[in-house]
Amino acid sequence: MIKGSIVALITPFDEAGNVNYRKLRELLNMHIEHGTDAVLILGTTGETPALSEEEQDEIVRVSVEEAGGRIPIIVNSGTNNTEKSIARSIKYQEMGANGLLVITPYYNKPNQSGMIEHFYKIADSVSIPIYIYNVPSRTGICIDVGIVAELSKHPNIAGIKEASGDMSYVAKLSTLIHDDFNIYSGNDDITIALMSMGAAGAVSVWANLMPEKVREMTHAYLEGRTEEAGKMQLQYLNLINALFCETNPVPIKEIMNMTGMQVGSCRLPLGSISGANRRVLASLVKDMNL
Repeated sequence: MIKGSIVALITPFDEAGNVNYRKLRELLNMHIEHGTDAVLILGTTGETPALSEEEQDEIVRVSVEEAGGRIPIIVNSGTNNTEKSIARSIKYQEMGANGLLVITPYYNKPNQSGMIEHFYKIADSVSIPIYIYNVPSRTGICIDVGIVAELSKHPNIAGIKEASGDMSYVAKLSTLIHDDFNIYSGNDDITIALMSMGAAGAVSVWANLMPEKVREMTHAYLEGRTEEAGKMQLQYLNLINALFCETNPVPIKEIMNMTGMQVGSCRLPLGSISGANRRVLASLVKDMNL
């Protein structure tokens, strides 16, 4: 069971708008050096809808190769098409992924029986851990706690990335935690709050910028230094909020570029950040000496 900081990795592009695989390797090594506990690729932060299937496959190949077993690689294989999700899951497992993130089906809005069967069929098709991804702001649907309870019984379904921001919902989910199933915060601003209810850590956007701080904060909580962890959460709250001033990953890539990480811009339909929000980020870079 992975615990601590899982980075939701951005996809770097070069000046021509192509995937920058050299930079991808650099970022993976940076996270290994700073102790990040796992890397999630091809997620929301990775702009997966704007990537071709060939680019997605190459990102997986390069990431698994560069990681070389030094850090777990989790790959997003979920879509709103069950058979397509199964095919991707099998392919990524064969390519060496250590785990899979599977989003709740968007647009289709499946009923309860369809939701359960969707996840069961995907989980039955592979032998590596699957993590449910609940993000209603993106999908238009919040997976019912009763469905999660049913899915948590499957031996291949290891946990849920919870990004609803609903603390009452998380409290109900917390009753489902056991040795083979856990919750991961999908909202950087409430990671410690969720860990106080039993979450194992975070799938973090913030970790793209400050991997050592996210690891330090999550592990402080896991090691019983709860007050220290809570203070870190509040210390960086303004920065975290600024990272979501526009659609993710527009702000995180902007601030990474400001700090010299040269990860490129976002692909359309995600456009450039507004001037006002750029100034907010620039001020934070200066004030926090990033």
